[in-house]
Amino acid sequence: MTQLSIRDVADQLRRGETTSRRIVEDVLKASDKLDPILGTYIKRFDISALEAADKADQELRAGIDRGPLHGIPLGVKDIISTDEGPTSAQSVAQDPAWGESGDGPLISRLRDAGAVFTGKTTTMEYAIGFPDFDKPFPIPRNPWNTDRWTGGSSSGTANGISSGQILGGLGTDTGGSVRLPAAYCGITGFKQTFGLVPKSGCVPLGLSYDHIGPMATSVWDCAAMLNVMAGYHSSDRTTVPRPSVDFVEAVEHDLEGLRIGVIENESVLEASSEQMLAVLDDAITALKSLGMEVVSFRVPLYDELHDGAFLALQAEAFSWHRKQLQQRWLDYGRPTRLTIAKGALISAGDLVQIERVREIARGRLLEQLQKERVDVLVSPTTGYAATPFVGANREATSLSAMHTPPWNSTGFPALSVPMGFDQDGLPCGMQIVGKPFADDVVLRLGHHYQQITEWHTRTPPAHLTSID
Repeated sequence: MTQLSIRDVADQLRRGETTSRRIVEDVLKASDKLDPILGTYIKRFDISALEAADKADQELRAGIDRGPLHGIPLGVKDIISTDEGPTSAQSVAQDPAWGESGDGPLISRLRDAGAVFTGKTTTMEYAIGFPDFDKPFPIPRNPWNTDRWTGGSSSGTANGISSGQILGGLGTDTGGSVRLPAAYCGITGFKQTFGLVPKSGCVPLGLSYDHIGPMATSVWDCAAMLNVMAGYHSSDRTTVPRPSVDFVEAVEHDLEGLRIGVIENESVLEASSEQMLAVLDDAITALKSLGMEVVSFRVPLYDELHDGAFLALQAEAFSWHRKQLQQRWLDYGRPTRLTIAKGALISAGDLVQIERVREIARGRLLEQLQKERVDVLVSPTTGYAATPFVGANREATSLSAMHTPPWNSTGFPALSVPMGFDQDGLPCGMQIVGKPFADDVVLRLGHHYQQITEWHTRTPPAHLTSID
């Protein structure tokens, strides 16, 4: 069976072959069986989701068409506030009153576009750390192998899409938390340029690194979500007023003249398995078949961008959690409190130096891209496929095996698309990185790659189609 997509289901809705009510009933039925196995949801919105589906159907019958998301079931990572329910951030330390403000700007935009929200999806506590078996929350598991992790921290959104329980959803990405679970679960995830999408109404982790990004089966689906999500909002001072772009239309443009740089820094190559690099070689061969020139590329100050992201986000997280950590230390899970508390060890001078190096690295990278006439960069999203909950090798679980943080440091757009499978039959992700606000170019390359490959259409063993 092929994976469900927003594009295909949207077309079926407009041809009258299905209804939003039927789609939502099907995914809720799948969640009845799959959610207890996969740990997808913190809270489901079954009643309000069906009501929203009925409204979407009524509007379509009346000739009101809000676009490709109209009547489509989406999940929301449980650090983003919605009208339907509390925002737990998957923590017993979280004040329930925080989420009483209701819909943030992204939720309002998606709701106005006709999206149907099926529930709050699982994450790691406060979107940081690793699964914590000592806390009273579901443990998100990988639909390709339930003994493996989904990656974090947009875990439930990723495994919900991969398993067919939702057609798309929202994740957040501070060091890779959209792209890592996308790669682990065999779906598509996009971290757009910092400042393109407002992040108000979201529990912060690292305010100068945080992004809220779309996750779905395909690049086209993510582009459809980004069309709705993108744009300045007064509630988020980091958003940048920009001319609007039709990302759905842009992905269909040709690739003529595009030049691709393959990242070959030792830090990437040495922290990636031979199998992952072999799969990437196959993906690069496919990209070459599209007629583009492919060259080697070394990212200047790559290690500094990578390590600086982790250090700075810990400092920024500590600044937000400081008082609550003092008052409710034991309510935080051990992995979370120890990670955030390390931020106390980073001085103001350290943070200033990190920001200084960050800006220098951005400038050098842009100069080198221009000098070498490179438009986009590619690398594995991660050095290894999904790791086991226990017994994982040290290399696979190390921070160096995450090839995502440098692009949070730069704020450049970065996309993860499925590019094949490893020796254990687990999905591998290819990361495509672009220049600031060249989000359309990144999405275009990913879309054309998906037109000549079918990795994103594969379904895992735990999937809607396996439900009787």
